[in-house]
Amino acid sequence: MRHKELVRSLKFLLFSLSAGLIEIGAFSLLNELTAWRYWPCYLIALTLSVLWNFTLNRRYTFQSASNVPKAMALVFAFYCVFTPLSTGLGHYLADGLGWNEYLVTGINMVLNFVLEFLYDRFVVFRDSIDTNQLAKK
Repeated sequence: MRHKELVRSLKFLLFSLSAGLIEIGAFSLLNELTAWRYWPCYLIALTLSVLWNFTLNRRYTFQSASNVPKAMALVFAFYCVFTPLSTGLGHYLADGLGWNEYLVTGINMVLNFVLEFLYDRFVVFRDSIDTNQLAKK
């Protein structure tokens, strides 16, 4: 059982890294090519990475056959709390205190990684882990 959870954690890490590349790539493009403030660049990049991460982690990490709209609604609920807090923190640090935008985005990404794994594992997919066709093979 421990081995399976370690593998699950590593899968989440790898998919989160790919989502992080999407997030930092989208953020960089928006930050460098527009005159927008920190927060719209961050929100758009975060949304893209969340969609990517949810899709891959649902299928491959948690191998869940759960109701997709319900699981997505739970993830949406997480981001209804996380997004305003991380956006506000980012805005305060980057625009208010003058911290480097990429450092602030990195801090938010690490917070997102840890909190989302715990939330997905113990709330979103708690009762449906290893229930899809991949898990049954």
